[in-house]
Amino acid sequence: MPANNDDNKRMPYQYPRPEDAPLDIIVPQAIPDDERVWVPQSEGVDFRPLCLHVSQGYWVSLLRVRKSGVLSRHRHSSPVHGMVLKGRWRYLEHEWVATEGSYVYEPPGETHTLVVDDDVDEMITLFQVNGVMNYVDPWGNLTGFDDVFTKIDMCRKHYEACGLGREYVDQFIR
Repeated sequence: MPANNDDNKRMPYQYPRPEDAPLDIIVPQAIPDDERVWVPQSEGVDFRPLCLHVSQGYWVSLLRVRKSGVLSRHRHSSPVHGMVLKGRWRYLEHEWVATEGSYVYEPPGETHTLVVDDDVDEMITLFQVNGVMNYVDPWGNLTGFDDVFTKIDMCRKHYEACGLGREYVDQFIR
């Protein structure tokens, strides 16, 4: 093993990457100029995929909201991490408000109702969602769900319809 001295500090790793390791993802313009990259989820609500990890069942995306009101009531089967990049939002079930720069951790089993207030023109939050997001009514009855596969399907349909091509989403799939 070579000695670790000052001459080696800026030397790149000298061995090949593992043959079966997935490729990196680099998204130079995570908040895109091209409006077509945003995938409509509902009226005034879009997401921008960054990583869709099928073998581990999670997705990382930007959620953009350009309307006020209740977006969804949902329950998480696994942890969720979020970072507010623009605007603010809250959950009806909590007293806190997630503002620009806020980090949010949502534990498995958490059920909440996401609200964007009337005075917020645009909200953008980076989310990592693990597992299934179940949409529920106020009594917990299932009304729908999303997982990494429904997200990929939405992307394929949208990218095909808007002219980017259904394979545009492939760059984000691992």
